[in-house]
Amino acid sequence: MNNLSSVWLFIRRRKYLITLLAFGVIIGILDENSWSRRWQYEREIQQLRKEIERYRSEYEESTRMLQELTTNPEAIERIAREKYLMKKPNEDIFVFED
Repeated sequence: MNNLSSVWLFIRRRKYLITLLAFGVIIGILDENSWSRRWQYEREIQQLRKEIERYRSEYEESTRMLQELTTNPEAIERIAREKYLMKKPNEDIFVFED
């Protein structure tokens, strides 16, 4: 009984501190809008922004290449030789890989 009364006395004396700590734990960790989840969401947003930027640069490069292919017939030949290893009948191709 003495232990129970000492615990009750501890709780009564520090009830505001215990309430603030419980509130902090609920808001900081357990809540759906907690700081930890907000931090995770912010990291995810940053990752998605980097991905958007990467796809945007790929899109611009593809658009530039498409524009070049539609206006320049030598570009078609260059792309065919580089990407698809096509050659003229009297040529030999040497492919170097890193």
